[in-house]
Amino acid sequence: MDRDPSEHSRSHVESETSQKEPTMTRSIAFKTATRDQQSILTSLEKRSLHWLASRMPQWVNSDHLTLLGFAGMILTGISYYLAQWDRRMLLAGIVFLAVNWFGDSLDGTLARHRNRLRPRYGFYVDHMVDAFGILCLVAGFALSGYMSLTVAMGFLIAYYLVNIESYLATYTVGVFKLSYGMWGPTELRVLLAIGNIAMMYKQYVTIAGHRFLLADVGAVVAIPVLIIFAIFGTLKNTVRLYNEERLD
Repeated sequence: MDRDPSEHSRSHVESETSQKEPTMTRSIAFKTATRDQQSILTSLEKRSLHWLASRMPQWVNSDHLTLLGFAGMILTGISYYLAQWDRRMLLAGIVFLAVNWFGDSLDGTLARHRNRLRPRYGFYVDHMVDAFGILCLVAGFALSGYMSLTVAMGFLIAYYLVNIESYLATYTVGVFKLSYGMWGPTELRVLLAIGNIAMMYKQYVTIAGHRFLLADVGAVVAIPVLIIFAIFGTLKNTVRLYNEERLD
């Protein structure tokens, strides 16, 4: 039996559509999370970032700033590595920490100021860059001799635990936590810069008759604090999600 020409045409169109469908880009809904940032420098930092964003040249975009922030973190790690031969590289590390702050903190502010938001792209790229950036920084520290390898690994694991909990909470709870109490990323950069200056004059400290690396002492104090933040956030959000999705 001959097929209806219209049926053949319809089948041909459906066939072409089915072949093209897997390659089509589909938009995925992205729920913007509430930003929770209440650290010491938050108010001053926000005003500074808005001032900078309003004066940024038009040819500079958020991607440029993200790459600049990443470069700043890599160069900070390299500075630590080189500091084993020249302690003045610790001062260079402070400069590159400031470069990292400028790029990492301003990229999102600039996107919001110009209404050029890419929420999924921005969230994913920004935080993957942060993850690789802190790896470079800690690796440079561990290879420099200013921090022992074991302590550096412990700090990196604790840091990643806090970030994993934060990112999961952003997706499931809808709150992106950028600070814990009075401490946030900017305050930690300032603390690290102060530590760099201290290490220029005193690489070791004596506690209870034992000699330790100054950076090791600071990291050993920071590790349990970070783990406590991760545990507290996990318990808090687990209870919240359990109550919100309770099975009767």
